[in-house]
Amino acid sequence: MSTKPIIAMNADFRPASAEHVALTWITSGYYDQVIGAKTSKSPGGIPLVIPPLTEDDDLEVILDKVDGVVLAGCALDLDPKRLGFDKHPATKPMATRREDFDRRLAKMAIERRLPILAIGVGMQTVNVICGGTLFQHIPEDVHKPTQHRDNVERTLRHIINIVPGTRMDAMYGPGEIRVNSDHHMCVDQLAPVFKASATASDGVIEAYETADDEWFCVGVQWHPESDTASALDMQVFEMFLEACVDRMTGAEIEPKIIPFPQKAARKTVAA
Repeated sequence: MSTKPIIAMNADFRPASAEHVALTWITSGYYDQVIGAKTSKSPGGIPLVIPPLTEDDDLEVILDKVDGVVLAGCALDLDPKRLGFDKHPATKPMATRREDFDRRLAKMAIERRLPILAIGVGMQTVNVICGGTLFQHIPEDVHKPTQHRDNVERTLRHIINIVPGTRMDAMYGPGEIRVNSDHHMCVDQLAPVFKASATASDGVIEAYETADDEWFCVGVQWHPESDTASALDMQVFEMFLEACVDRMTGAEIEPKIIPFPQKAARKTVAA
């Protein structure tokens, strides 16, 4: 019997078209980081990539057998119409099949209190599922915004500030760090179950975590799995895998079904 935790992760999806066949794929950094996240407490994990299943019963079978979930990012966006927005010209919605699956995967994982690492659009999805809201386009929705996306280069980095006493503080240490950045949507209001653990200089929430210390659910807007990430970013996966080991070995409390709070009211942005 393996002593390594099994980590479920979603994948990207492209529907069939006149030019392309339907395709599911995943960036190798996600599973490579899970495999390589080895510490004195964690032997690394066994990644299990899940295609966008359509049957909840099938997804239930898988989640009953895993020890944690990585919700991967995407170059495309959540559908703004499902968020109550008119579509902005900069928004490029992901395939409906992927968004439907990601939402169901997130909800089931949250109900089980599985350890969750939500990255990029995965962070946004989890916040929405738990009752939070999003900004659709940072340059127009955030007052005096920092640059969060470079449409030419993929090497953009900016400073974030770590909130003391959080899991981010334990991963990176206090103060400022630089992270990669490639997004135009972001968290507006945090769901009630979360607290901010890192922010950009313009106030955009770059990381959040559960207020409940006994449940590991962390969202990061940057991409620690990317080849543009720093060596420090590996610690995000290491701490996540350690939480999965705790759950696998019974070091954490028994999982329980948690209720979802009502959706937060969207606030008015200062001009």
